[in-house]
Amino acid sequence: MRKKQKNRFILERISITDYAAEGKALVRHDGKVIFVSGAVPGDVVDIQIFKNKKDWAEGRVVRMIQPASDRIAPFCRHFGICGGCKWQMLPYPKQLQYKQQEVAANFTRIGKLEIPEILPIIGSEKTVAYRNKLEFTFSNKRFLTNDEIKTDGIVPQQNALGYHVPRIFDKVIDIFECHLMHPLNDNIRNTIRDIAIQHQFSFYDIKEHTGWLRNIIIRYCTTGELMVNVCLNYEDENNRNLLLNHLLEQVPTITTLLYTINPKWNDSIYDLTPQVYYGKGFVIEKLEDFQFIISPKSFFQTNTKQAEKLYRVTREFAGLTGNEVVYDLYCGTGSIGIFLSTHAKKIIGVEVVEDAIEDAKKNALLNDIHHAHFFAGDVIKVCNDEFFHVNGKPDVVITDPPRAGMHEKLVIKLLEMEAPKIVYVSCNTATQARDLALLSEKYRIEKIQPVDMFPHTHHIECVVLLVLKN
Repeated sequence: MRKKQKNRFILERISITDYAAEGKALVRHDGKVIFVSGAVPGDVVDIQIFKNKKDWAEGRVVRMIQPASDRIAPFCRHFGICGGCKWQMLPYPKQLQYKQQEVAANFTRIGKLEIPEILPIIGSEKTVAYRNKLEFTFSNKRFLTNDEIKTDGIVPQQNALGYHVPRIFDKVIDIFECHLMHPLNDNIRNTIRDIAIQHQFSFYDIKEHTGWLRNIIIRYCTTGELMVNVCLNYEDENNRNLLLNHLLEQVPTITTLLYTINPKWNDSIYDLTPQVYYGKGFVIEKLEDFQFIISPKSFFQTNTKQAEKLYRVTREFAGLTGNEVVYDLYCGTGSIGIFLSTHAKKIIGVEVVEDAIEDAKKNALLNDIHHAHFFAGDVIKVCNDEFFHVNGKPDVVITDPPRAGMHEKLVIKLLEMEAPKIVYVSCNTATQARDLALLSEKYRIEKIQPVDMFPHTHHIECVVLLVLKN
């Protein structure tokens, strides 16, 4: 049965039958596949359709008729409004089941690949407080709840410090608790918000590019080192000192405190220079017995304990004997190459971000590793015949690209290299499947190992071993 609502129609009493991908469930109705947000298999719901195509549609749950028997109570007060941790209503074993299912579906549907049996996904021992990095945004446009919108009176306090509302770029949810990191993140965020409101510091307006307070970035390591970077729209020395001194008094466990003046329209700090206010300007994280310097602009895996598991899989798949030249592409700060270094003859890391390469070199020295060499530049341009002559051709290639996957030119370069093994680490199995299909010209898939880095989300990490065909 259907009924009209603001030029969109409602499908009533629909039984959700399966999981699709990216946190969405699906149902087949009247010969059409419908992807549904806010539902899980087993739910009976009313669905509002907001995108309607010939063979498929998208919708969202507007009324729960009967919840699935698998559902559990979400543990966070912000669930349903905040865009993170969308699977809190699912038991963790069920989350892992759907993630495993998505890997298989992407490889067979998108990549159309012939694959071996996928190894069981490696789950996380910690399903809360597992992240080592969080970023929060200041806004003078707080997201209002439906109850606040309906009220007749004036809603007080429009400022917010928290996460952006999904699909609404200029609204921020005022976050008071976040279970993704140790509770100290709540202490830091709430302390800064309180003093900002007390002293009437202006919160950023993303449309007008006005306001003083912009972002805070928190990095908390398993070593206990804690780094906070406060990003400001412009310099205000007196208020800046007041704010940062108060934060240090209230959170004495901070080991490095920085501030960054960001006068740009976007929030990126990679072309800016964070200023050290207190401490050494970086933190030290550990993976097994390896130490890593993390500076304010460094990329580092945000789930340290699961990163160890991910890198152990990578090391196992590489099958090193101590005689191999290993190329670590998209090497970042050198974490994977250094993690594998004791089993390799030589590590060659290549990364386009120069700051990351400088950190990689420091990390190699920090761990007394002298057979790892790191180069800044585009892999496609760096890895030429002269480079191979000087550094040796790779016996094993490790590639860990961003979510967009590898550039097609890099795939072509890998096919030219003809390394006996490629270990492909990915945070997006859809783009990984696309790249594997191109590499299948010369490589066969030997092993597939999913790893869950982000419980309560739909994100999946996956390691694939490719072997050069005879």
